[in-house]
Amino acid sequence: MSELSSKQRRQLKALAHGLSVSVQVGNAGITEGVIESVECALAAHELIKVKVGQGSELDRKAGAAALAKATNSQVATVIGRVWVLYRADLEDPQISLV
Repeated sequence: MSELSSKQRRQLKALAHGLSVSVQVGNAGITEGVIESVECALAAHELIKVKVGQGSELDRKAGAAALAKATNSQVATVIGRVWVLYRADLEDPQISLV
């Protein structure tokens, strides 16, 4: 999977603006349950929001990168405690990146 260009990141950020949070990361951090939930959400939607709870000690960018690596997705953006992850559906893509 190639890196997202800045133009593609902007496009994904705009598409994610109206989305609700799909997965919450709690105090335990990135657990197998969180990874499974993200996998399911990405399979269904391609673009999701993940919210990190207040009590979590995860570093924002490192945590987002670790979760993206674990789910074979890409970090579109990190805004505060919200991460936007993207993984294209190879069989039936819903999002066409520029």
